[in-house]
Amino acid sequence: MTDALKRLSEEGVAIWLDDLSRQRITSGNLAELIDQQHVVGVTTNPTIFQKAISEGHGYDQQLSDLAARKVTVEEAIRMITTADVRDAADILRPVYDATDGQDGRVSIEVDPRLAHNTHATVAEAKQLAWLVDRPNTLIKIPATRAGIPAITEVIGLGISVNVTLIFSLERYREVMDAYLAGLEKAKAKGLDLSQIRSVASFFVSRVDSEIDKRLDALGTDEAKALRGKAAIANARLAYQAYEEVFSSDRWNALEKAGARKQRPLWASTGVKDPAYKPTLYVDELVAPNTVNTMPEATLHAVEEKGEITGNTIAGTYEQARADLDAVERLGISYDEVVQLLEDEGVEKFEASWNDLLKSTEAELERLAPSEG
Repeated sequence: MTDALKRLSEEGVAIWLDDLSRQRITSGNLAELIDQQHVVGVTTNPTIFQKAISEGHGYDQQLSDLAARKVTVEEAIRMITTADVRDAADILRPVYDATDGQDGRVSIEVDPRLAHNTHATVAEAKQLAWLVDRPNTLIKIPATRAGIPAITEVIGLGISVNVTLIFSLERYREVMDAYLAGLEKAKAKGLDLSQIRSVASFFVSRVDSEIDKRLDALGTDEAKALRGKAAIANARLAYQAYEEVFSSDRWNALEKAGARKQRPLWASTGVKDPAYKPTLYVDELVAPNTVNTMPEATLHAVEEKGEITGNTIAGTYEQARADLDAVERLGISYDEVVQLLEDEGVEKFEASWNDLLKSTEAELERLAPSEG
């Protein structure tokens, strides 16, 4: 074991766990990770819940009660997932209080089938915030075209947001702009800006997975030399954009009114290529005021093998730009890759949601009481 997780926290990186289940809550595992592994937040998504509900028997009692009430499968999913998020939020409440609301956060995602419908996304975000009813919740909204105006609207209502599925630098700038516009709306309504928080989830490993595949197809020495560089370069340039936006006059006016910065959150930080060090997307993305949400395997890998050597983003922007330009020169279109990843991201979460509907429906039928 190393002190890597402690050092990571000391460098200003908030460690969040990218997983949640009833078993994790009731066994005391989540509380243990907070106590011993410096975990200060939790992120969830449809895939995480689908896996949690389809494995084991942790949800049987609640599913049995829901089956007896003959609720719809969609209502059952909302009751189950919001119960987990509420319980996790309660476990993390001391962290939330100790960090003045910065951490101790639990994220829950809007129905991914609404990703291309602004109005429905806003309505769902309001409903989820009401259902969970905890101040330390973040409502996850995907950064699709329809999601951008929804972010502004929801932030303007005073609801804290985790913007998810960000792959492109251009879209990330739109996300930050949507956050500032939402804060301006909230300010105009007289809301307390210090109570509104947001993170922007910038996805990392999937960028390498897609670009490396294209580099491998080219097979040249130049292409091979660029493997494993695009994702880190992309994330580092996102941090440069963050620094620019959150030092602007527009931001300064909001900060004076009590607003808090929207932190970049590194998501999809589990390494997908076994040739890479398992802590690659943690070690190379250390900078103040960021979040790194990790699956448990990555969390333990950092604990055992992480090399936290201080800020690894400062001073890298020129090289990062050069790496992305080199990929582009080989005929791999950045714009095409990031759009493909956004589309696939939404599709994957939709597929997980549909699997979740099917597995929950099967469980409700299995546990339904016999008539009589």
